[in-house]
Amino acid sequence: MTVYTRFLGVDMGKFTFVAAAYEDKATKEYKNTPLGITQFVKDHACVLADALTVVETTGGYELPFIYALVSHGFKVHRADTRKVKNFIRSFGNAAKTDALDAKALAKYAHERGDSLDLFCPTLKDHRDIFALVQRRNDLTRMLVAEKNRSQSPNECAKVKSMITKLITVLSKQIKLVEVQIEAIIDNNPELKKRRDILKTVPGIGKVIAVQLITLLPELGTVCRRKIASLAGVAPRAQDSGRFSGYRRTGPGRSGIKSILFIAAMAARNSKSPLKVFYEKLIQKGKKKMVALTALMRKILTIANARLKSNGTLKHS
Repeated sequence: MTVYTRFLGVDMGKFTFVAAAYEDKATKEYKNTPLGITQFVKDHACVLADALTVVETTGGYELPFIYALVSHGFKVHRADTRKVKNFIRSFGNAAKTDALDAKALAKYAHERGDSLDLFCPTLKDHRDIFALVQRRNDLTRMLVAEKNRSQSPNECAKVKSMITKLITVLSKQIKLVEVQIEAIIDNNPELKKRRDILKTVPGIGKVIAVQLITLLPELGTVCRRKIASLAGVAPRAQDSGRFSGYRRTGPGRSGIKSILFIAAMAARNSKSPLKVFYEKLIQKGKKKMVALTALMRKILTIANARLKSNGTLKHS
């Protein structure tokens, strides 16, 4: 078990980030740029080797910082935002500033350090694919919005012409991004193997396979219960004494549930054992959404097991 002598918390923003040490009262702000990250490493080079640094997830803005630290051999935990916020609320502190959040993250590192998993980049080229997948998702959302606007009966001819042109541009951009993603995967044997294995699971096609590889890199490295919890498809107990409440799934990592929902819809309409699994749940009186959620978890469990049995990742 690693023994840490220092605990650092970093509140990451789009343009800047604030760092705090558990042992110190002062905090320091850095620019969220390569130069700012380099300066942070220089300032803490003497302590980072034996320190645990906790960084809160902020939609990917934290990734360059985390990858930089890991490349220098530093220990980093990428914290779940919901857990950290509940930790802060437990102290009854309603105030919120970047400095206070950084100090809270440092305290979180100190109190929970022994049980926190370290961030470990398991896939080569993961950072580039993550950026491209996020870009594809952004473009897809814009394309859907423009297609919806094109169907509005109140738009004038000139506006519809502009919308049509934008739809064409967005469609071309999405195809360009997909080509770039495919090129990276085809040139990376490990990524290609993971994608091909995932495509053997009913409901998972090429696009969903890439999304899962990128947004859920833990797939195939942890147990089925943990991966279901990370994805937000694990039912949570609501029991107290003799009372047994209705079990609902909790929040999971952003973007995963929607991907699994699409996969479940495809599996439900396929000629696979998963369709039989879904239909049996319906016959037992389960609501369609409950059955679909169970199907989502089933797909994730199968994908996790197949990747694990094929040993596509080397664990540290």
